[in-house]
Amino acid sequence: MTHPTEHSLVQGGRSAALATACVRGGVAAGLGLGALAVLVTAAWISSPYPDGGPGGALHVASGLWLLAHGVDVVRTDTLSGLPAPLGIAPMLLAALPVWLVHRAARDTLDPGDDGDRPRPSPSGTVAAVAGGYLLVTAVVVVYSESGPLPADLITAGLWLPAVVLGAAGAGVWTALGRPLPGQRQAAAALRATGLGLVTLCGGGAVLAAVSLAWHAGEAQAAFTGLAGEWSGRAAVLLLVLALLPNAAVWGAAYGLGPGFTLGTGVLATPLGLAGDPAVPSFPLLAALPAEGRGTWVHWAAAAVPLAATLVQGWRVGRTAKGWPARDAALTALASAWGCGAAVAVLAAAAGGPLGSGRLSAFGPVWWQAGAATVLWGACLGVPVALTVRAWGRRALRPKPLPLPLSVPAPASVPVPVPASVSASAPSGTGFGEPFDLEAQPDAAPDAAPGGQAPQATGTDPGTPAAATMPSAPTSVPAPAPALELDLDDDPGYEPYDYLPAAWEPSPPPPDPKA
Repeated sequence: MTHPTEHSLVQGGRSAALATACVRGGVAAGLGLGALAVLVTAAWISSPYPDGGPGGALHVASGLWLLAHGVDVVRTDTLSGLPAPLGIAPMLLAALPVWLVHRAARDTLDPGDDGDRPRPSPSGTVAAVAGGYLLVTAVVVVYSESGPLPADLITAGLWLPAVVLGAAGAGVWTALGRPLPGQRQAAAALRATGLGLVTLCGGGAVLAAVSLAWHAGEAQAAFTGLAGEWSGRAAVLLLVLALLPNAAVWGAAYGLGPGFTLGTGVLATPLGLAGDPAVPSFPLLAALPAEGRGTWVHWAAAAVPLAATLVQGWRVGRTAKGWPARDAALTALASAWGCGAAVAVLAAAAGGPLGSGRLSAFGPVWWQAGAATVLWGACLGVPVALTVRAWGRRALRPKPLPLPLSVPAPASVPVPVPASVSASAPSGTGFGEPFDLEAQPDAAPDAAPGGQAPQATGTDPGTPAAATMPSAPTSVPAPAPALELDLDDDPGYEPYDYLPAAWEPSPPPPDPKA
């Protein structure tokens, strides 16, 4: 009875967690839409000539919110009366909804202080948060159809789920501690891809800022010509700020080589601007290069992908110091492909149509920008990675040991022999007489100097004589000349004071009758 009850409780807890995650996704969508609606309503109220009522402002807010997710909208209130598509999404405006989805998925999977509450699985978290968010977006898509900026259903079915699922997956990855693949090559390739992408986009932002500063006069004229009152200028300024990430991606695509299109048949590259551009008056568009062939100033834009590729290859080479050359080359090539895929996605999000006819193609071409990034990484990043790896392996090689120096042999030093050793060692001349360590090999062990045999000192006839004593070694090798000790010259030398003879008879006991 206990096991089914606990199982039902666990299943009920997981179901409640999934329902909570779905609610979190819907709340995230509502927060993003509400924040944008507040900005649009404030601009409508502050406008001196407001068109429509509050319903029109809400329709504009819903259209802009869908545009921030990459959905193309259609402008119905054009001067010609013909509907015109609008597909360039302000990428800074997209940061708010993406961050809200990311936070909802992260907070759902991360227990925080309440570690006892049930949590869904990572895949269930992504599905639940994205499902709740997409339910709200479906309602907004239907609502926008009756306004001035209806959504394009094809792009709404493609881009919306991709953006929401990607943001929810990133939130789950963050909650899990941002783990990388277990294989070292894949992890190194991902790190190098992120570093190269940041360097490339940062360099594109620098290019766009320098060009905008170079054409500051044209940009100021376009800014003042769009709106005369402060409310209109504030709205234009907010739109410029929202499009700054787009300008950075355009600058990166320009430095890569393919450049970007300014309408059908018009291409801007470092080699020059070909065609007759038909662009509206806007401050950011004043930074576009002039018509004609490019100069060394335009060619200097190639320093951006060059720096990004060098940084990317350096990162791979530094990580692959202890790897084989084949693994290092494959890792650098994989990072080039990863960076190319990311650049292709960013280029597709930064560009799009601004209208119909000649303005139907505007911005970088996604597949050209991605292919150019892969080409830069394969042709330059792989050799740089191999070079850095080879240079780093120099520190890993063992240094050769120095050859031993020839040391001259030390001079012979006389080695003193302790008195105890000389006294206890047997000699062929008897106890108490000096002996020579450098005895001749042919000398008899029991022969004494002068040819006399040693005499026994004991009185016991059964005691063995000196012939029973162990003979002295014939020769003792020594590195230095032996030191001959003459103990007869020492007047205080008494051999039997400390070496008693075992064969001497003990004194007779005293007579008790005496």
